[in-house]
Amino acid sequence: QVQLVESGGGLVQAGGSLRLSCAASGRSFSGNAMGWFRQAPGKEREFVTAISWNGGSTLYADSVKGRFTISRDNAKNMVYLQMNNLKPEDTAVYYCAAQRGIWASRGIDTYNYWGQGAQVTVSS
Repeated sequence: QVQLVESGGGLVQAGGSLRLSCAASGRSFSGNAMGWFRQAPGKEREFVTAISWNGGSTLYADSVKGRFTISRDNAKNMVYLQMNNLKPEDTAVYYCAAQRGIWASRGIDTYNYWGQGAQVTVSS
């Protein structure tokens, strides 16, 4: 089992920045690929970004490419999502997720463990 806890959400104006953190505990963290997903009201949960077990490979949704950056610190069991130039359409609950596998993936069904979510609200 892997337990995930997100933090760092909040309210920001358009053009601003936020950094989300995800603290992992439980079984070995360094062997898991990690991802961030988001869900806006009335919409399905969607892929945002993912990172491989050693940080060597990353994936991004087209909508966030160039604005968001995922990173991880295996020594601290942490994953981060740096969000810059935020837009109102980025408003959503952001979820940290972990796979049992090691390679980054866009597929929501490939993730086995989920955090409780962190609200990000971007005002125009």
